[in-house]
Amino acid sequence: MKKIAIFVDVQNIYYTCRQAYGRQFNYRKLWQHIHHEGDIISATAYAIHKGDDGQLKFQDALKHIGFDVKLKPFIQRADGSAKGDWDVGITIDIMEAASEVDSIILLSGDGDFDVLMLKIYQKYGVETQAYGVPGLTAKSLIDSVAQYHEIDDGLLL
Repeated sequence: MKKIAIFVDVQNIYYTCRQAYGRQFNYRKLWQHIHHEGDIISATAYAIHKGDDGQLKFQDALKHIGFDVKLKPFIQRADGSAKGDWDVGITIDIMEAASEVDSIILLSGDGDFDVLMLKIYQKYGVETQAYGVPGLTAKSLIDSVAQYHEIDDGLLL
């Protein structure tokens, strides 16, 4: 049975689904869909911790589905902008998992991950997949993976 690792850039998926559809992503449906492809040996969701009730309920729901939730504090800069980026953490975790699994699935539209996805395929021969919102997913990321899945009505709440 195929061994699968899932990595979710929660902020990216939240904002692109909201921007494109005004709806939220259905993580349970994703899990059910991927579970049919093989054995999910790890699933990690990377989120920003603001500490509000809605966010805590969402994180609990992810844990209930089967995700390990990694949190980073929300940082509000003096100029009003915000910092909360998991790109390096996601990259390290994917590099570490790549030699242990048959398939890496990334949920993000961020083109910064294109080099990573090419590298793990070249170095480990691992199958690469990405899920992203059409029109809001970098072409470079789509081109860097073996399979790109559009997030559409079937994966929304």
